[in-house]
Amino acid sequence: MVILGLGGAVGHDPSAALVIDGKIVAAAEEERFNRIKHSKGLQPELSAR
Repeated sequence: MVILGLGGAVGHDPSAALVIDGKIVAAAEEERFNRIKHSKGLQPELSAR
């Protein structure tokens, strides 16, 4: 099973995590890609990619 988890989309620090067969394969916060501290009010678009 493949699951893409999205977090923090409403508040701050949006992030995404990819879980495959119950194991975390990748996880990242949006601010790592857009260089905006805490990325408040944004969706985790770049981290999901």
